[in-house]
Amino acid sequence: MKKISFELNGKNVEIEVEPGELLLDLLRERFRLTGTKRGCEVGECGACTILLDGEPTTSCLLLAELVDGRSVTTIEALSNGTELHPIQEAFIEEGAVQCGFCTPGMILSTLALLRKNPYPSREEIKVGLAGNFCRCGAHEHIIRAVQKAGRIMAETGNKVH
Repeated sequence: MKKISFELNGKNVEIEVEPGELLLDLLRERFRLTGTKRGCEVGECGACTILLDGEPTTSCLLLAELVDGRSVTTIEALSNGTELHPIQEAFIEEGAVQCGFCTPGMILSTLALLRKNPYPSREEIKVGLAGNFCRCGAHEHIIRAVQKAGRIMAETGNKVH
């Protein structure tokens, strides 16, 4: 066992992790943050995407001990009680939520993209979300949602929440 400490959704946490324990398992099983989904388990689908120091990262490939001293953000950090983040609202309004399985990873990747570029082109959105796969085929809805969320966030000055 190895004790690690890191920031999880804005709060400092300490926990002992097993050698070889994956961040995905730590988040889902020990912290009960089930918004991070178990998908392909080989880093291809993006269902397990979290933000590591603000950058989209697949948690199914990341050893938990490697987040020691770093910042991890999961989908659970975005809403404030019943108040949804502008990206979450845009995804709902634009019909970008179909089955919902890819949605948490898509939203976190969108947040990272919009923090850097609030008005991305279609091509920039495709590149920014390339690590996330929607099996339902909602890609056009997702692109519209990202564009809408970018406009809302830029107009309101909302970069973090």
